[in-house]
Amino acid sequence: MRRYYFDLKERRPTKDGTGVCFATSSDAIQHSRELARTLRNDMRRNDPELLVLVINENGAEIHREAVFPMRVVNRPWRDGMAN
Repeated sequence: MRRYYFDLKERRPTKDGTGVCFATSSDAIQHSRELARTLRNDMRRNDPELLVLVINENGAEIHREAVFPMRVVNRPWRDGMAN
């Protein structure tokens, strides 16, 4: 079993200090999807760019799961590109 960490990337990043053990990376990624779903239902969370990052025990990011995947984010650098 390997330990995976689930950091939150938002305005103020939150590091997971304990992690959770899973047999495979796929299991850890599935867990990140469940975390994202839980956070999506938390009315206190409203950052449209909120992500759950899956970090393996070597410190490498292996997956990013958007909490609000369908929410449109205003990105000014793209405004002039659509014709």
